[in-house]
Amino acid sequence: MVKIAPSMLSCDFSRFGEELIRMEKAGADLIHLDVMDGCFVPNITFGAPIIKSLRPLSGITFDAHLMIIEPLRYIEDFALAGADIITFNIEARSPVSQTINAIKQAGRKASLCVKPGTPVELLFEHLDLLDMVLVMTVEPGFGGQSFIPETLTKIRLLREECTRRGLDLDIQADGGISRQTVGSAARAGANVFVAGSAIFNAPQAADAIDELRLIAQREMRQNPEESI
Repeated sequence: MVKIAPSMLSCDFSRFGEELIRMEKAGADLIHLDVMDGCFVPNITFGAPIIKSLRPLSGITFDAHLMIIEPLRYIEDFALAGADIITFNIEARSPVSQTINAIKQAGRKASLCVKPGTPVELLFEHLDLLDMVLVMTVEPGFGGQSFIPETLTKIRLLREECTRRGLDLDIQADGGISRQTVGSAARAGANVFVAGSAIFNAPQAADAIDELRLIAQREMRQNPEESI
């Protein structure tokens, strides 16, 4: 199933709540919330208190991507704040299995992320415990970057491994997703697409979301062995 996740990193932060509601009304399937600490990545965004303040405004699924050095320390905070999916990076300092278990014990879905320069095979031993895998298709830290074509290989290898094991796992692509790149990511095996500027800078967010979804669905129909 194709899912479109607007990245709030590209929204007008002075109107955060309004932007959230706008994305829900525009047909978003989930909301991507980039949490950056200025250490793991060279940018600072927001933390659990902001997510907690947004939670009463909408029932849409919140995917909190913790781009922080020690995500394990903050799993409970983000779970209590209202994150439905908690994503963390395999490159972080927290033990991967322990962090996944903490997310599950908090009653949330667990997602593991890999950066462009990290071998995707490092994720394979954890796939059975995960609900989603996120492949960064740009270097994390800032929005508006160009899609890195080489990351398609990671998506393809992940989907092949999931198919081999019979795993119905969401594979999310994040970074540089637009009408020009979403088809390639879908053909490679992704089914969840994080888009920032392609949605927030569009004249009509609903039209942008619909177009991304339709392109991805079309590419999946043409490559049924790579869709889920």
